[in-house]
Amino acid sequence: MRIGCGVVGCWVLAGSLAGAQTGAVVSVNPVGLVRRAVQLRAEEEKSHRPVRYVLRKVDGDHETTKEIVETKDGDVARLIEINGKPLTAEQEQAEMARLNWLAEHPEMQERRHRSEMKDAARIDELVGMLPESEIYQMEGMVGCGADSGAMGECYRLSFTPNPAFQPPSLEADVLRGFAGEVWIEKTQTRLVRLDAHLMREVNVGFGILGRLDEGGSIELQQEFEASAGEWQPTVLKLNLSGKALMVKTVKIDIHEVASEFEAVPAGIGYREAIAMLKKP
Repeated sequence: MRIGCGVVGCWVLAGSLAGAQTGAVVSVNPVGLVRRAVQLRAEEEKSHRPVRYVLRKVDGDHETTKEIVETKDGDVARLIEINGKPLTAEQEQAEMARLNWLAEHPEMQERRHRSEMKDAARIDELVGMLPESEIYQMEGMVGCGADSGAMGECYRLSFTPNPAFQPPSLEADVLRGFAGEVWIEKTQTRLVRLDAHLMREVNVGFGILGRLDEGGSIELQQEFEASAGEWQPTVLKLNLSGKALMVKTVKIDIHEVASEFEAVPAGIGYREAIAMLKKP
């Protein structure tokens, strides 16, 4: 699973841009830029080469760090830290037992992989609607910044919901509630950063019906990782609240950071990934 395949977004995008200075407005078609960035993402997803990376996730007051290997059978993860501390001997033993059990039960990995693929298809559908679901305005040029892996210039665009957009599904209704900004790298037309906030309550339908409250926010970042030879999602921040099934209050406060990307052999299976993760 690529970082950021979560509630309402998938690719995860470079932090120092917020303080960059806006330059002169440029005469470029903003919708065309977004459409090209979305197209490039779709093309790269199809040709994506598997990687191994470290994912640190803060969920409320709980922090975990995992090593993750992408495989043709889905992602495999090994827990290596809890709240910034290495696992105890007992926790390490339990994690090894879990990996051994997983290796002996391919049906569990297959079930997880099917779920990952289903989520990815939903997100791909939403991302494909971005050029039509929002109204974009060119705000100018900013320096992409060292954190993005792109030292050149980025187009800075603002966006608001397109009132003419008719969501084809309940899941797509979420696109009618977000406004914010995106940065697109000038040379490669890659989406480097997206900051969005909810202007109003919206329906959600990712596996469970409910609503998200006004005021929630999403930040996505992506960088070019030379070690993997591709642009990789690196940061996801979700701060959302709402109700599941219109009854149960839900609070999502997640911050994920992916790093230490390394290419792994194409076609690697999940058992090979488990063996790789178990090595010291």
